Amino acid sequence: MIASTLQNERKSQLKWYWELLYVLVRRNLKKRYRGSFLGIYWSLLNPIIMTVLYTAVFGTNFKVHYDNSIFNYILAVFTGLIIFNFFSSSTAQALPSVVANGSIVNKIRLPLLIFPLSFIGANLFQFLMGALPLLLIVTFILSGHIINVIAILFPLFALVLVCTGIGFFTSSLFVFFRDLPYFYELLTFLTWISLPIFYPPIIVPDEIRPVLVVNPLFPIIESIRQICLSGDLPDISLIFHSLLSGCIVLTLGAITFRLWQEKFMDLL
Repeated sequence: MIASTLQNERKSQLKWYWELLYVLVRRNLKKRYRGSFLGIYWSLLNPIIMTVLYTAVFGTNFKVHYDNSIFNYILAVFTGLIIFNFFSSSTAQALPSVVANGSIVNKIRLPLLIFPLSFIGANLFQFLMGALPLLLIVTFILSGHIINVIAILFPLFALVLVCTGIGFFTSSLFVFFRDLPYFYELLTFLTWISLPIFYPPIIVPDEIRPVLVVNPLFPIIESIRQICLSGDLPDISLIFHSLLSGCIVLTLGAITFRLWQEKFMDLL
């Protein structure tokens, strides 16, 4: 009887958390795109423009590493950009989320984890409605395998895990260090330039290559490119590496958030 009551309480609490997350995600999307003509599809404009720019500047030199095909280089750059843009926008928006809602949590008891999650969720919805259908269509056309279309969801899930873990960590750290956005902007730039987004990973010197392996976004980008562009069946090792990286980052971020959140209320 007691066990059944506790189970019902947990279900009702989870339902309340889900409804709260839905409301916050909807609020974030409405606030971001209020009065916008294209709405969430503006998220595709940046990677498209940057892909054209990189192709014009580097396409002739780098296409040799993509079967000497400028089309393959375009697709490789575009996939790298949509992955990195999702990471940068979702984590940057999650960073100030706890502090920005400090006035609310001082009045109403709410789970603090819900605030960074709401921004990750808003960007995920934007990605699902914008870039993902295009990515799935390209994957099916180039690979011809429905297995690849399904498999590409795994590294994308790993991407969400990485962004959530980073969002937990940065949003909790920002409570204590209000200069963090300036540092994180620089860190995001260094992450972008160190990832093989507009250049092939094969040209990276051996001395710097370990930096790529440590970066949790690297196996995700490489796995998505392998599944989407190679025409081969999915590389299980790359998928496993991306999921492992995602789980590690999420675990570390969640542990950090839990350890520090007891001190949040004094600083919000």
